[in-house]
Amino acid sequence: MGSELLLLSNSTVHGMTYLEHAMSAIQEFLGDIRKVYFAPYALADYDDYTAKAQTVFEPLGISLVGLHTQEKPQEALKEAKALFVGGGNSFRLLKSLQQLNLLEVVRQRVEAGALRYMGSSAGTNMACPTLRTTNDMPIVQPDSFASFGLIPFQINPHYIEPDPRLVYMGETRKDRLEQFLEENDVAILGMREGAWLRRSGQKLYLNGTVGARLFRRQQESVEIEAGTDLSWLLDLPARFDQK
Repeated sequence: MGSELLLLSNSTVHGMTYLEHAMSAIQEFLGDIRKVYFAPYALADYDDYTAKAQTVFEPLGISLVGLHTQEKPQEALKEAKALFVGGGNSFRLLKSLQQLNLLEVVRQRVEAGALRYMGSSAGTNMACPTLRTTNDMPIVQPDSFASFGLIPFQINPHYIEPDPRLVYMGETRKDRLEQFLEENDVAILGMREGAWLRRSGQKLYLNGTVGARLFRRQQESVEIEAGTDLSWLLDLPARFDQK
């Protein structure tokens, strides 16, 4: 047994419908599971968000149940076989997960191999030790930045290189991630839109239609191609600034 994760950089690729680009990976990941709980807390309208996700899963014969409809979401997750945490604002998402006391139950069940975890964008951020490498504005204040910690490294979803055609004087995404590494010694995987990570036990692969960029402290960032075995990232220690 062991952790089973599917972590998508994003939920929609240009020119495609919601989750269309990753449907084969989703079907492989879920296998014969016919019921998935959905955490819609990253957006304001839970019902609308859940309905949107349901239109993708229903044709597969999978029942998608919004956690917000459960009187006791923590108890529901103690029996669940799969959880999908959708994208949106990472700060709002984490604050809701903290208020509902869901962090520990999800962490324990995923690590025990009893709960499969699928995330997209903000949901993928939640699989990291903290949300500190999110792209989002802190529209609310969670109790802390600590998230599920299902992997020992950070992810930056929607990673994009600077466009040389633009005269842009602010920090690029690369600049910001390198600033993060000045204060924290932990690997960061900048995942481009269309990429995803698949973890099965102690095996970890980058898949999708595009690659990613790996950042490490005091090292040059390197390009990672789709199909690369990244299992070694699971063995890296993570040291965060605690100031």
